[in-house]
Amino acid sequence: MNKIWAIARIALLEMSRRKDAYVVVLLAAVLTALTASANFFNDDQIVRYLREVCLALVWIGSLVLAVISTARQLPNEHSNKTIQPLLAKPITRAQVLLGKFFGCWLANGVALLILYALFLSMSSWKGGQISLLGCSQAFFLHWLLLAIVISGALLGSLVFTAPSSNAVIALITTGGLLFLAQHLNKIALKMDEPARSLFYGIYYVVPHLEWYDTRLLIIHNWPAIPFTAILIAIAYAVFYSAVFIVVANLIYSRKALN
Repeated sequence: MNKIWAIARIALLEMSRRKDAYVVVLLAAVLTALTASANFFNDDQIVRYLREVCLALVWIGSLVLAVISTARQLPNEHSNKTIQPLLAKPITRAQVLLGKFFGCWLANGVALLILYALFLSMSSWKGGQISLLGCSQAFFLHWLLLAIVISGALLGSLVFTAPSSNAVIALITTGGLLFLAQHLNKIALKMDEPARSLFYGIYYVVPHLEWYDTRLLIIHNWPAIPFTAILIAIAYAVFYSAVFIVVANLIYSRKALN
């Protein structure tokens, strides 16, 4: 575990030195400007609309940041030839993958926490009452979703040659899972066999990222999510993250270092 944490800490330090932090600062500035005008005409509908826009920016920024920061982790290690001395130590490739995963997940969690904290403070100041519990649950579920996305991007970095192609494919796939996966069963109903069975199979196999999208919970101040549902969401995220990392380890263990 110490070896995994050491690699995770290196990934954290590497990400802190890059310009990705500027993306977070820019998003924070946009969020501040939008929520500061939330009392425009004192209309509750405008307040909710601005909250929706701010949360959309949080989601877009966090997903882009998570994918880009993860997609270049292993390719950079190989291009800089730092992976050979790293593996020359008593460190396995599985530990490298786990360290990279936890490092990226923690770093993106910090960035996500900053965005949610700013959104919460500005919304409370300008937009009236907002549920602290609901916002906390939304943040936590969002962070769980990033675990699935990061593990998938880590797997993609072993499949696709260039980090840019991996990032683009990962973002397109994530967007498709968020907005289209929930409709696959409805599409399957309109099809004949064997296409119907194929679409049903895809529907039940792919991770349903839309289950972690709780923006409406914050926008409309809906009741908090039951604790049992949170536990199920944790187990679901752990399962798919583990599947992606296990598959990545199988590929990585057979991949030449050069």
